[in-house]
Amino acid sequence: MFSYRHAFHAGNHADVLKHTVLIALLRHLTRKPTPLTVIDTHAGAGLYRLDGDYAGTSGEAQDGVFKLFSALAPAGEAAGAIEDIAPAVQDYLDLVAGLNPDGLLRIYPGSPFVAQQFLRAEARDKLKLFELHPTDSKSLAANVAQLQAGRQISVARQDGFEALKALLPPPSRRALVLIDPSYEIKSDYAKVSACLQDSLKRFATGTYAIWYPLIPRPEAHELPRRLKTVANQAGKPWLHASLAIGQREDKQPEPGEVRRPGLAASGMFVVNPPHTLKPALAAALPQLLAVLGRGRGQAQALESAG
Repeated sequence: MFSYRHAFHAGNHADVLKHTVLIALLRHLTRKPTPLTVIDTHAGAGLYRLDGDYAGTSGEAQDGVFKLFSALAPAGEAAGAIEDIAPAVQDYLDLVAGLNPDGLLRIYPGSPFVAQQFLRAEARDKLKLFELHPTDSKSLAANVAQLQAGRQISVARQDGFEALKALLPPPSRRALVLIDPSYEIKSDYAKVSACLQDSLKRFATGTYAIWYPLIPRPEAHELPRRLKTVANQAGKPWLHASLAIGQREDKQPEPGEVRRPGLAASGMFVVNPPHTLKPALAAALPQLLAVLGRGRGQAQALESAG
């Protein structure tokens, strides 16, 4: 169950979507002075090298963060392609650029380090990180230790699905929960919907953000429908955003060569979204698709209810 390593996928188009949504959520939720608890149930290693062996092997960041920066960053080749960059996209570009001050994209922040950028010491915000993978949990602890954040950030090698239960509701009654398992095994899909249902019973007013891959597997296509059912039964508003960039149109594989198509689409399902999220993504998602889209089957969807 520990074969998945996010380092291979860091900075891909799914990360761009996930972190654009996460930044938009954090920007709104940190406006109030009340302490915010951010919980990441499957935190990964926290930071990733885009010039390392993992990212270099997969090359997925080339169709994600590298492509976006090439088109939209101030020195990008197509800086004029989109005259007015959506604020949510600009926030994403600024955050990643801030971790690469020399202008070269070498470091990519995982969700823990995206969230860390918004933590407020004066408000006593908290970041709770869980990662079960033995190697990634050690890397996460080492990366977080460099921040010298003290008790503001905690790291535990635990099953995030189970650990979450003890944290809800948080003392401040304000929380953002990111649920982002690897979906390495089919049971993850059922665990996600069960986790959301249980969490809403424990803490009905929390904001829950769930990432999932859109792949040719029945469980993947059924998950957003299950999440909508859980949210509707709890009487909670929800927002569903997805980004499908289309399959790469490469040359035909050589005889006997087995080529995997790779992930072409993913989604973010948010329960109790702030009112600012829908307009933010309505402006951002078409721009992400315009830059990252490839081949045929390009699609983008944004739905909300409640």
